[in-house]
Amino acid sequence: MEEVIIKKCNSYDYKEVETAVFSSMEHCPVLKTKGKKTGKALIKVNLLKKNVPEDAVTTHPAVVEAAVRYLQNLGWNVIIGDSPGGPFYKKRLEEIYKASGMAKVAEATGCELNYDITSVEVKNEKAEKLKSMQIIRVMTEVDLIVSIAKFKTHCMMLYTGGVKNLFGVIPGLTKAEYHFKMHTAENFADHLVDICEYVQPDFTIIDAIEGMEGNGPSSGTRRHVGLLLAAENPYALDTVGTYIMGMDPLTVPTVQSAKRRGLFTGELADIKIAGDDVKTIPIVPFKRPDSIKKSLVSGIVPHKVESFFIKSLRPKPIFHHEKCISCGDCLRGCPAKIIEMENGKPVASLEKCISCFCCHELCPKKAIDIKVHWLHKILFGNKR
Repeated sequence: MEEVIIKKCNSYDYKEVETAVFSSMEHCPVLKTKGKKTGKALIKVNLLKKNVPEDAVTTHPAVVEAAVRYLQNLGWNVIIGDSPGGPFYKKRLEEIYKASGMAKVAEATGCELNYDITSVEVKNEKAEKLKSMQIIRVMTEVDLIVSIAKFKTHCMMLYTGGVKNLFGVIPGLTKAEYHFKMHTAENFADHLVDICEYVQPDFTIIDAIEGMEGNGPSSGTRRHVGLLLAAENPYALDTVGTYIMGMDPLTVPTVQSAKRRGLFTGELADIKIAGDDVKTIPIVPFKRPDSIKKSLVSGIVPHKVESFFIKSLRPKPIFHHEKCISCGDCLRGCPAKIIEMENGKPVASLEKCISCFCCHELCPKKAIDIKVHWLHKILFGNKR
């Protein structure tokens, strides 16, 4: 059975967080026993864009600092790194590290922030679909990888946790290229599992002290949960995470993909819980993204008819120019290249939209909403 650790942690008070993080990481013996060829350990955080910790979009610095100190106590030279959404260059990294609190963590602990923006191509022969991929170079230069994700809903994937966090090893706008090639949730999930199987993080932590519901991963509503989740197996971890959100884990594409490939069953019965019992946690189900297509006509109408309605009525982004600051992040991050700037404001050819919602994720001012057709709501259910 796979073990998942659940620790109650009601605030980001550092001492409380350190206690929860340290006790969770004690459950992972490889952190102490893994060989140190380089002596370097990477903490792969979730730094989607330039958000402050209070936005509940990025991994909170208190959780990262505690993990850094734990690894330093074991003699590891720790590097904090990620490839955020959008362009990948040093100045932007500096801004995101500062806004997210990672710069202060580095200052307080003496750890390193990754500024190497180069990438390498790696072969992934065991992958189902992503046999070759570009990854940030730092991933290839460390002995140990600890992934620290954020507990959020996701407009394309329903849920973002341990597995989805590893999409951040794909550099900068290369993520947009991959998005365009894998624009269905099922196809994207298979690619995410391919990435996870290549990276094989040694330990994964999910910062669920403050999460996000609704139109995550960046434009949803902050939601207090008061938990820290952790495991060696990211698939088992995400199974527990989705359950805590009030979802059937096997409705989440990445959990489905992992089960189909025999990596994990997606069943709570196959998980040993350490710490607080998952079944005693009184969590009200998370509000789901507007974009999720949970069809109420599956099995009632022919599949081709259902597919036609999904394609015709699927949610699309809507741009609020009065909130727009003309930064162009949506244009640069659009995998389908359907956005142009007219008079400094984005205009999209929505008939070509692939509904990946990268523009929605990257907008720094929440100037992009998700428009749902009224008939879509009737045919494909509500947000819960």
